[in-house]
Amino acid sequence: MLSNDKIARINELSRKSKGEGLTAAEKEEQTKLRQEYLNVFRSSMTDTLHSVKVIDPKGNDVTPQKLRDSKNKRLH
Repeated sequence: MLSNDKIARINELSRKSKGEGLTAAEKEEQTKLRQEYLNVFRSSMTDTLHSVKVIDPKGNDVTPQKLRDSKNKRLH
């Protein structure tokens, strides 16, 4: 999880870029913070998907093979 300070900084840089603009150093910082945010988000989404099990109306497990393989790979 990204710290509240980093999220606040992302938002601050975003507001500044829409208003007065950013310096080169601030643009670089914004890019790094956004990339870090995306990495955390993607990791969280992957963890969420790995907890999913798809069941059809008859009660059969119909979880896609690609998802099962990904779960197994992550466990080992």
